[in-house]
Amino acid sequence: MALIHFNQAGFDKALNAGGLMMVDFWATWCGPCKMLTPVMESLAQDYEGKAVTIGKVDVDEEGALAQRYGVMSVPTVIFFKNGEEIDRKVGAMPPAVYSAAIDANL
Repeated sequence: MALIHFNQAGFDKALNAGGLMMVDFWATWCGPCKMLTPVMESLAQDYEGKAVTIGKVDVDEEGALAQRYGVMSVPTVIFFKNGEEIDRKVGAMPPAVYSAAIDANL
C-alpha cells in the first residue's frame, strides 16, 4: 500500500479498522520531517501487502488530530494497534528503528 496522507476522516476510518498503523505527524516547514519523508515512503513500499498501514498527518492542516494525540514536536511517529497507541518516536530516527517497531507488532 502506498503512503497515505491522512485527513481526519481517513485517519479515523483507518484507526477504527484495527490492525497496526504507523503515522508520521509532520509539517511542511520542518527540516527533519522532510528528511523522514523518503524513509516513510520506503517503509510503505517495503511493507506493502503486510498488515500495517503507514501514513502521514500534516499538523498544520489537521491540527485537531495533532492535539488529540498530544503531538508537541515534529516529526512524531505514533504506532497504533487495534485503535490504541502502543509506541511513539519523537524526532527523525534511522529507518531500522521504525521497521523494528513494525516487526515487533505485526
